[in-house]
Amino acid sequence: MEITQDKHSANQALIKIKLNEADYQPKVDAKLKDFAKKSNIKGFRPGKAPLSMVKGMYGTSVLVEEINSILSESLNTYLKEQTFKILGDPLPQDQEAIDWKTQKDFEFDYKIGFVENVDLTLDPKIKATKYSIKVDDKLVNETLDNLKSQYGNSTNPEISEEGDHIYGDLKATEGSFEKTVSLDLTKITKKLAGKFVGLGKEAVVEFEAKDVKKGQWEEAFGLSEEESADLDGTFTLTVKNINRKEIAEMNQEFFDKIFGPDQVSTEEEFITKVRETLQANYDKESKVFTEEELKKVLTDAAKVDLPETFLKEWLMIANEGKVTAEDIEKEFPIYAKQLTWSLISNEIATKHEVKAEHEEVIEKTKQMVREQFAASGLGAQMEDSMDMFVDNYLKGEEGQNYMNMLTSIQNEKVLAFALDKISVKEKDITIDEFKELLDK
Repeated sequence: MEITQDKHSANQALIKIKLNEADYQPKVDAKLKDFAKKSNIKGFRPGKAPLSMVKGMYGTSVLVEEINSILSESLNTYLKEQTFKILGDPLPQDQEAIDWKTQKDFEFDYKIGFVENVDLTLDPKIKATKYSIKVDDKLVNETLDNLKSQYGNSTNPEISEEGDHIYGDLKATEGSFEKTVSLDLTKITKKLAGKFVGLGKEAVVEFEAKDVKKGQWEEAFGLSEEESADLDGTFTLTVKNINRKEIAEMNQEFFDKIFGPDQVSTEEEFITKVRETLQANYDKESKVFTEEELKKVLTDAAKVDLPETFLKEWLMIANEGKVTAEDIEKEFPIYAKQLTWSLISNEIATKHEVKAEHEEVIEKTKQMVREQFAASGLGAQMEDSMDMFVDNYLKGEEGQNYMNMLTSIQNEKVLAFALDKISVKEKDITIDEFKELLDK
């Protein structure tokens, strides 16, 4: 057997495997003899059929099976011995027609994609920013207003006011469009909303489609994009009901609705807990954002050269016709970023012996389960069954959940390790500044 490599570029190559009769025939003969011993062919006692007959019946299929087995084993062994990192799977290339009955020597070609190395030195020359979102009074006050509005009692007044929801029948004066809607007056322009203030049931409001700004048909009237796509001309809305949310009072009933019974007992304690909860939530968001930005910094520093042409071809074949070339072209930048980071993360983990431990997987899964149950108000009751929930989750998806959690923990540890080695500037930002960063 002869295996050679023909590099087409810095990250693509063609692997050639040549087989001669001595490479496969002994295994083929041994398998045919075993077939003959176990065969049950009509006209012969079991195991007594002539070898020549067995070879005529099964020889070609056994030959193909054994050659494929040799190719797979030889190719895998060869690739494991290489210093570069294989990406995707080797792609077999079209062969000339093979005469399995008479041909003795065979040659097979496989296209591969790889990266030679992932070279990244973690030192202060690499600079990153660690963001911390600070909750200010403005955000706390906005949150308090939203909570008081959200948890206030609903009423159905006789006359509409600013901020109400108008339930009624929406119709186009020309054409067949007609639908019952609930119009949120806070999500249309003040000028248009003014037409719906001071009205009672059965009042009819006429307005022009041009007065409804982009996105307001969906956000304010609750229409789908398809329904709103071609709306034009004059419309009427006949008021059937008026819904109003009263502002909740800052009392014990309100406190208990938000944080549970007897968690806070004064307005001052409530505001403090709101601030702490907001800060905890934004600490998580700023951590995630910092990690994503750090991934970009490390990816740029590593300068990994992916075999894009090969990967796009492999993705097309691996997805077995489920995606088009246009789909792959569109999604490839995201895939490339994820693959590049995976290579970098694994390189750092291997080089610096950063590992996720089984105990960490269990603890992180418990934390995830607790958060899910806490959101539904069942946290305390589920603690006794925690081990069962964790075990069931980690065994899910044929064990893939466990591997995903393991990878997640390793990534977190790799990023923490990297932050400790590079130059990091800490920066406090407001929620508005954070939103601006997200929009970039």
